Amino acid sequence: MENASSVKEFILLGLSEDPGVQKICFVLFLFFYMIIVAGNLLVVITVINSQSLSSPMYFFLCYLSFVDICYSSVTAPKMLADFLVRNKTISFMGCIAQLFGVHFFGCTEIFILTVMAYDRYLAICRPLHYTTLMTRRMCGWMVTGSWVGGFMHSIVQTLLTIQLPFCGPNIIDHYFCDAYPLLQLACSDTYAVGIVIVANSGMISLSSFFILVMSYVVILVSVKRIGWHKALSTCGSHITMVILFFGPCTFVYIRPSINLSEDKNIALFYTVIAPMLNPLIYTLRNEEVKSAMTKLWSRKVGSENGKV
Repeated sequence: MENASSVKEFILLGLSEDPGVQKICFVLFLFFYMIIVAGNLLVVITVINSQSLSSPMYFFLCYLSFVDICYSSVTAPKMLADFLVRNKTISFMGCIAQLFGVHFFGCTEIFILTVMAYDRYLAICRPLHYTTLMTRRMCGWMVTGSWVGGFMHSIVQTLLTIQLPFCGPNIIDHYFCDAYPLLQLACSDTYAVGIVIVANSGMISLSSFFILVMSYVVILVSVKRIGWHKALSTCGSHITMVILFFGPCTFVYIRPSINLSEDKNIALFYTVIAPMLNPLIYTLRNEEVKSAMTKLWSRKVGSENGKV
């Protein structure tokens, strides 16, 4: 699509302009990113190779971990590179591509978290019908729907943004390209576009949040019959992830951005912190996953020793 912008690149201010702070941030966030990739990749490999983790919950967890790797990889490598250079530029099309990736993987994660909440609702509140309703085919359709929903959301955000004219300035007070910072740089009236972007993000966030809340309200009502321990053991990890990811994400995207410095700090929770803690939360609180990882590692070490 043609764009009338004279701006060919943007400058990302990042998290800090202090050289000393940037060096500390580079080491810290490089460590975080390594944990994100290694931890989530370990979850994916464990679920794929463990027959004991064949239930729908782990099927969804596998895709959640994969999405977390992709989601963080859209922003983290560029953020890390910018900590080491003075010229923190990103091309116009690179910025648009990053915008698309952030919304695509972010929205897909929201849908997968919502599907996981529905899965827990069925497992706890309708256990006799669970295996009939949550077939492998149905799980596959739910994951596919999450990917398609994320794509449709992202393509709307991207098409609305890419056709805006940018004449300068080109400085973005953020560590990645997002719709709200770009709206503030456009040299035309963006009120109507801003309303559509907020409505698009807000509709998805609020509808998914409503489904999540309703699922857990019904679950909490049902715990009197099945016991608190079972409910918390099955839902505790998921509720923690929902709070870490969904809370900050919803706060940023359901209202027009006023303070970009505040927004970029909050964005760290759903682009870095939540993906990093995902494998830790699901493994430390889940005996099945820990046991499967131990068996997988023991089998791997055993096969290596056998070769020697």
